[in-house]
Amino acid sequence: MELSAWVTLALIVALVIVLARELIAPAAAVGIAVVVLLLLGIIDSKQALSGFSNPAPITVAALYILARAVEKTGVLTPLVAATLGNGVGPRWQLARLLTPTAAASAFLNNTPIVAMLAPQVEEWAIRRGISPSLLLMPVSFATILGGVITLIGTSTNLVVSGLLVNSGMPGIGMFELTWVGLPVAIIGVSAIVLLAPRILPARRAAREDITGDVREFVVDMDVVDRGPLDGKTVAEAGLRHLQGVFLVQIERSGELIAPVGPDFALRGDDRLRFVGRADLVVDLQRTRGLVTAERGHLPPFDPMRTAFFEAVIGPSSPLVGRTLRESGFRNRYGAAVLAVHRAGRRIEAKLGAIRLQIGDTLLLLSDAGFRDRWYDHRDYLLISRLGGHMPASTRRAGLVALIGFGIVVAAGSGLVPILEASLAGAGLLVLFGVLTPGEARDAVDLDVIVLIAASFGIGAAIESSGLADTLASGLVGVAAGFGPLALLFGIVVATIALVEVITHNAAAVLMFPIAIATATASGLDPRPFAIALTIAASSSFLTPIGYQTNTMVYGPGGYRFSDYARLGAPLTILVIAVIMIVVPIVWPL
Repeated sequence: MELSAWVTLALIVALVIVLARELIAPAAAVGIAVVVLLLLGIIDSKQALSGFSNPAPITVAALYILARAVEKTGVLTPLVAATLGNGVGPRWQLARLLTPTAAASAFLNNTPIVAMLAPQVEEWAIRRGISPSLLLMPVSFATILGGVITLIGTSTNLVVSGLLVNSGMPGIGMFELTWVGLPVAIIGVSAIVLLAPRILPARRAAREDITGDVREFVVDMDVVDRGPLDGKTVAEAGLRHLQGVFLVQIERSGELIAPVGPDFALRGDDRLRFVGRADLVVDLQRTRGLVTAERGHLPPFDPMRTAFFEAVIGPSSPLVGRTLRESGFRNRYGAAVLAVHRAGRRIEAKLGAIRLQIGDTLLLLSDAGFRDRWYDHRDYLLISRLGGHMPASTRRAGLVALIGFGIVVAAGSGLVPILEASLAGAGLLVLFGVLTPGEARDAVDLDVIVLIAASFGIGAAIESSGLADTLASGLVGVAAGFGPLALLFGIVVATIALVEVITHNAAAVLMFPIAIATATASGLDPRPFAIALTIAASSSFLTPIGYQTNTMVYGPGGYRFSDYARLGAPLTILVIAVIMIVVPIVWPL
């Protein structure tokens, strides 16, 4: 193996470690790796930038805009309302919920589908005394399974299609994956319906900490009449930056005052409401001029001014690795954190000292517009209002559905390529005022787009350095006595293993040149290897970090890390079996 191959291998190993340990954002990690490869001369500028001229990233960006329009206009609201009915049993309810969910995911990005479904499913389950953990993971898995049915079901499909085009082969057709993706989805959803009620444990949802026991997070204190705080402002009284609590409202003569500014003057007999961890609060007890309120009931929060929210931290969030105090959470987001949930448990510690991680669920109190302000930002994967209502379907929902249908028909019939169809659809959504230009821009996850585009440079390095040929030769040598199916099996299993530690798009890009080189070295058709790789790269069911939708439901469902393998392991085995049976039949090796 030449020096360039050794250097590329070392860099790939370092990249996998960085991505697996989440040391920096995936897009930044891949971008840095490409720059290093370029500076070392392993790839040239054309190879380094090949992803930015490939149709895949732009197509994914356009489809993000379509997905945002679908969510904004409530196109799927009738579907959600129909699925959350009164099922006669857990398996029947799962079947009603997962079948249309998987079908919708075949044509829409699965992240907004889960963002729309998860809060409604969670609220519905809690109202009926059902643990949301029995439903949320199946919803995530169903969107993953549905995403492999068509070319536009997930970004990974488009990435592999773009890699095929870069390699001089035809891209994947709109419904080419359906031959194997549909059996995978049908068998996978059926397995979830049969196994989930028996395998998944009933966990306590994160939001139940608030809905079930508000008192644990609310502290009411009275200002002593003519005491040391009477007449002082909030800031002068030292109530602006307390440890572990946040002053959210004041009750004065029956009137609720919120939000409370630092210059607001206190009066005797004012009732101050704080939110935070009541059992850890020591600052209030030491504050002269405040006494514990003894009224037997708590007046409700004004829903027009304040609301409880559940927010899940994503891999690209600036909060990852920082404490609430270090991030200036209150000032930055205008919200008070009541609790932090991780791995199915509330963290018992001072809130300001907790170092946040990917998948942490924050239970917080803010003004009613919190979700609207932060929904399209990378800070959170999921934001849902507790006790919120299902969004209504608007009059533009029909137009969005028609445009989406037009994209599928135009690309599926071969009338226009998927890039042109998706760009035209996104343009029409802005032209007809469904989305403003700003909303369309915010709908695009730039981190994902940059990650996809930069990843093409990594794939080029694996191929041009000779690393792909070397690894392929080793794989062929090991499986030489077992035939072509063993080679296909090796690629599929290696891809699934890689997907569980790094992003699915990065795994697809890393494995693609190896898969193609393996097929070529054995004198086999590379296309079935590419198709199998595509399905495998989206089959992440073993951990909460392998796929974004799994992370989104991790905290809200109250899951523990090992819960995913309970249902994910048999599902993964079934997916591998379907790939190994169907792919060689439809695409002969």
